Amino acid sequence: MSKKTTIAFLGIGRMGLPMAENLGRDGFGVRVWNRTASRTDELAALGLVPAATPADAVRGADIVITMLTDGAAVADTMYRPMGGLDASHRGQIWVQMSTVGVEWTTKLREYARSFGVTYVDAPVSGSEGPAKTGDLVILASGPSEVRETLAPVFGTLGKSTVWLGEAGAGTSAKLVLNNLLVNLVEATAESLRFAEGLDLNPAAIVDVIAQTPLASPYTTQKARTMLAGDFRPAFALKHALKDAVLAVDAAHETAAGLTLTEALLPAWQDAANAGHADDDLSVVFEAKSSGAAGHPATAAA
Repeated sequence: MSKKTTIAFLGIGRMGLPMAENLGRDGFGVRVWNRTASRTDELAALGLVPAATPADAVRGADIVITMLTDGAAVADTMYRPMGGLDASHRGQIWVQMSTVGVEWTTKLREYARSFGVTYVDAPVSGSEGPAKTGDLVILASGPSEVRETLAPVFGTLGKSTVWLGEAGAGTSAKLVLNNLLVNLVEATAESLRFAEGLDLNPAAIVDVIAQTPLASPYTTQKARTMLAGDFRPAFALKHALKDAVLAVDAAHETAAGLTLTEALLPAWQDAANAGHADDDLSVVFEAKSSGAAGHPATAAA
């Protein structure tokens, strides 16, 4: 597909803005829409075209990309009057890159099918930094016949694309990855607090961990930002909490159990309610364990 391909990019948030910017810089024709219109101003200066409504962005586009907060936001954007899809969009490719969970993915896929639109489920692994540098990992799923068409688009947005099967598999993989992520952050925070409780220097413990097979770039980096008190959001707590609840909800429909994730949710919800929702998820290091029990998925929803 030519770099002159027209892409409608809906959702210019912390992740969407650099992703749309990279597409524009790489020569694609990009129309951008955001609920808060001012978010598109800096993209207009780069030659991207702001749209007043989702319909204005999507009309005549070859590819539609949604990168919004959750399933409800995607549905509202694409379903509502003056929204993104109607019968005139038959043959269009819709790449849904938001993290929306299994239930919403099924609904959105069926909605696209009802209009003859090709639905590609392709959430991403990576935060704002990789979004800026084009180093996301794209967890793609959908019809094999669109892979070649989407290859240059995904090549701009990410360092690698993994095709996982039928539409929906990408979302399932994203839930697995983010479930692991939140457990790694919680384990790191607890270990640092444990070290402090034993009168050890937690920074020294991080240095020790970095020399062992236990180390990973992510946990080591998060441990150091926790100790530095640097909670500028790379992945906001509110979004991590949302994804953890989506994972727990999905697990309830399977034989799998997410015991660790269910256990951490009450304390994470307390931290969000205490004013840390927009901080990086590593802020849970400063939150005291609540010891809450019961049904955390319900409490956090």
